[in-house]
Amino acid sequence: MNSINTKLSFVELGKFLSQYTLDEQVHRTDVLHNDLYFEKFKDLLSLSQSHNGWFTPEQVYFAVESWAKALREDNLNKWLSAYPFDCAEDDKTVKTIGLILAGNIPLVGFHDFLSVLITGHKVLVKASSNDQHLLAFLADYLISIEPKLSYYISFTDGKLENFDAIIATGSNNTARYFEFYFKDKPSIIRKNRNSVAVLNGNESHEDLVNLGEDIFRYFGLGCRNVSKLFVPKDYNFDAFFKAIYEYKDVIFYEKYSNNYDYNKAVFLMSNFKLLDNEFLTLKEDTSYASPISSVFYEYYEDIADLQKRLESESDQIQCVVSNNLIPNSISFGQTQQPKLWDYADNVDTLQFLISL
Repeated sequence: MNSINTKLSFVELGKFLSQYTLDEQVHRTDVLHNDLYFEKFKDLLSLSQSHNGWFTPEQVYFAVESWAKALREDNLNKWLSAYPFDCAEDDKTVKTIGLILAGNIPLVGFHDFLSVLITGHKVLVKASSNDQHLLAFLADYLISIEPKLSYYISFTDGKLENFDAIIATGSNNTARYFEFYFKDKPSIIRKNRNSVAVLNGNESHEDLVNLGEDIFRYFGLGCRNVSKLFVPKDYNFDAFFKAIYEYKDVIFYEKYSNNYDYNKAVFLMSNFKLLDNEFLTLKEDTSYASPISSVFYEYYEDIADLQKRLESESDQIQCVVSNNLIPNSISFGQTQQPKLWDYADNVDTLQFLISL
């Protein structure tokens, strides 16, 4: 990459982001170009909710803190060590990778952006109208660290043109369009997915409180948010409702409250039986995708049969959460803290980019 050390540029970005938490923003003297960027980013974070009503300070700062941790040099080294390439190599064929990003949660497309640059390719970003500002700012900061990156980073508001491969994220409907439109290009096309939790009734209070984090973080808008519970026959939901009471203040956020009122009314008018605690409804349903402020649940009789079903329907599932009831499941409270090597849809983005 013309002697650019992209990895170290992202390490510096991680140091920059580590200055910002919900409780305090601390200007550090060892962070590069801080005099120019520190206050600007602080101002941008304070404006995020005006750009997207779901991007409250709590949610935006959570995303920033998560990326600050992910971009530590030890994490980057562990991630990259599994691949036979040097992210600073000069002799690879540089491709232009188009990114069509979602905007459901803050910086949701950052992993793809990082992956393209770390493999030595150019990135052409088409950001979602719901999240246009954060990634552009971080790209500008990266270029201030390494000016040569300006050759590798570009954004477009219009039609994507002059690219060699595409990574596109959208709904099931838009995915069909993407698959047709980009059929002649190497591509990763991501569709709707949801995450599930498998319970057996032996979960601790702390487990269920952490499950609330998996449900309510980002108001449930992410594909890694739990939107479906699998519970054994005759499961008693009292412990679940007691644990998630810690998240009761979510109802005081107007956009969430409006969704709760609307979706509850729709369910009741349809004579569906609901479990309700005045800020979350539980509805028995075989679907995976529940609306905001609602979680679906389904009973199971045999855990082995459930495992087979989850495997057969894996193309609809992003994460499975449990206390090791299902192989390779994620611990409670961890769905929105993926590691760099936890790929969306289990598609190895880095391998895709290296092989181009």
